[in-house]
Amino acid sequence: MDAIETVLAMLLAVVASAYLVRLLPVGVPLPLVQIGLGFLIAALSTHGIALDPEFFFLLFLPPLLFLDGWRIPKTGLLRDKAVILELAFGLVIFTVIGAGLLIHLLIPAMPLAVAFALAAIVSPTDPIAVSAIASRTPIPKRLMHILEGESLLNDASGLVCFRFAVLAAVTGKFSLTSATLTFVWLVVGGISMGVTVTAAITWTQRWLTRHFGEPPGSPILVNLLMPFGAYLAAEHVHASGILAAVAAGVAMSYVELSGHAHAATRIQRSAVWDTVQFSLNGVMFVLLGEQLPHILKGAKASLEDVGHVNSWWLVLYAFAISLGLMALRFIWVWATLRLTLYKKSRAGEAAERPHWRLLLATSLAGVRGAITLAGVMTLPLVLDNGQEFPARDLTIFLASAVILISLAVASIGLPRLLNGMDFPEEPHEQQEEDRAREVAANAAIAAIERAQIDLMSTSLEPDVYPQAASRVIALYKHRLVEYAEHDEGRRYRKMDNAEKELRMAALAAERKAIYNLARHGHISDEISRKLVREVDLSEARFR
Repeated sequence: MDAIETVLAMLLAVVASAYLVRLLPVGVPLPLVQIGLGFLIAALSTHGIALDPEFFFLLFLPPLLFLDGWRIPKTGLLRDKAVILELAFGLVIFTVIGAGLLIHLLIPAMPLAVAFALAAIVSPTDPIAVSAIASRTPIPKRLMHILEGESLLNDASGLVCFRFAVLAAVTGKFSLTSATLTFVWLVVGGISMGVTVTAAITWTQRWLTRHFGEPPGSPILVNLLMPFGAYLAAEHVHASGILAAVAAGVAMSYVELSGHAHAATRIQRSAVWDTVQFSLNGVMFVLLGEQLPHILKGAKASLEDVGHVNSWWLVLYAFAISLGLMALRFIWVWATLRLTLYKKSRAGEAAERPHWRLLLATSLAGVRGAITLAGVMTLPLVLDNGQEFPARDLTIFLASAVILISLAVASIGLPRLLNGMDFPEEPHEQQEEDRAREVAANAAIAAIERAQIDLMSTSLEPDVYPQAASRVIALYKHRLVEYAEHDEGRRYRKMDNAEKELRMAALAAERKAIYNLARHGHISDEISRKLVREVDLSEARFR
């Protein structure tokens, strides 16, 4: 019962954090608030939560990675693929080697394999934490797309490196040939299993729906189980479950383009996944705060084992590793940028040199978060020979400290660094949106004209369809004028904004009137819910 109460307290802390972050006068990242609340729970609770590393990994990582793969902007990913791949793979290897050697140099008593494991698990960045900072700091969209794409891929590359380092620490053996072959199978097998599981589940679900209909809620539950299925299937064949979850999410984004899902299912599914993402990320950081006292205690014991009695050495190690990570990231970003500019100048292409503050912001935006926390919690408790895993608590503490420091530095540094900078709008995005709306409106008009003829031939009252069709077509023609690229089109845009404000006021009045009728018993609750849902859907369209 006490464990259940602690879990409920954590979920309430996640809810409370969303309100606290809005009440604070300064821009504090949401994860930091959640960590603080978790620490408060630990201070008030009489017992802690014992974590099973494998269970922790399975519960948190697959859905988060799946959702990252599903929602990553594919256009930005393909446009900046060279930069993203450099950051997601090259920077990870550079960080593992550089930071691993730095950590071993700082803490000689920590085995080299464990130092590389720590370096590998702090190499992935977290776009959720950056987004929390970006909500109060203007970050260019293109830079955000690059950071999101990097985090999608470096989650997998960093965790695969982490797996190799932990395996070397546990067994005491490492073969480059074996590691290379294993890495190839992990990548190929993981991606293949992710795509295969998504395709198989999608085909089966469509077949069942076509023959037996679609039970309410079933598609959403299947979608929630999909990342776990991909992860477990890949792990069963000793491939990378991490890459399988990412690949399943990317495959799902293409499945979505088929448009087979019902509109109501898409709306409900989006809300469910938003809740899952918010809850899992929040619980992970609250859990970090709850574990901090125990982690700190274990880290002090590990520190005594390496010959340091003063606890300030923990702070020194944490800041030294964090500064080292920032320096490595800056060096890599600067070097790859110089190389890119050199290649473009050799090819005779015009190359615009980014502002130095934007370059530094890219380095500071390498915030660590959920993936680092989830991964480091999976460190095994014992080695193959039965001995305790060396410096396990110290490793977890240092990874947790890197998360805290990177969040704090980004939340303080990014707003000051980017303050006052003007970022040009990306006009092609508005042009793409207008073009898509124009094509959709023309398709809708053509479909209305065809449907009018078909319905008139089968209806007992065919005279009602011409007038109804003209009303609907007029709405779409208004949209076509609105998207036109001339002064009249811009005037229609202003009118459209004014119309949205008036519609929002009208919808609010509709909803209030419906609730008032239900409260006085003039309509049933069922009718009230149906009408309010229609109003809510209309309102969602204008937000």
